[in-house]
Amino acid sequence: MKSLTFGLFLIIMTVQASFAQNLTVDEEIIKLSKDKWTWMSDKNIKVLDQLFHEKSVFVHMGGSWGKQQEINVIKSGNIWYKKADIHDVSVKVIDNTAILLNRIDLLAVVGGNEVTNPFMVTEVYIKQDGSWKLGSLSFTKLMGPGGK
Repeated sequence: MKSLTFGLFLIIMTVQASFAQNLTVDEEIIKLSKDKWTWMSDKNIKVLDQLFHEKSVFVHMGGSWGKQQEINVIKSGNIWYKKADIHDVSVKVIDNTAILLNRIDLLAVVGGNEVTNPFMVTEVYIKQDGSWKLGSLSFTKLMGPGGK
């Protein structure tokens, strides 16, 4: 009976440890995403250059492009991501890939005009050499009141 109890205890501890590790990764990705919005708002090109994977892709309402064009867009102010109000966040981790979904209201300056749009933003992060890199950032405009 003692060995059965000990065995069950070990199984429960293993499951809890596994669950705790997933929460830690989820929390790490959520924090990285929130930091990314701040860095984009602050036009912190140096940090974003390190975060964005060399082969990353960015999908906007007006088109899609790679890392260097996104860096140039942020640097030039063609799109200024002033403030992202985050309403919902979810993370799914598959091996070394994390997929984060954000429902946000984005206050931005685009072509000199200040606009607010509700978006579902998909962010894909890939873990390489011990650090997370942004592989894809896609904006999907939501329709209806409050973007629902």
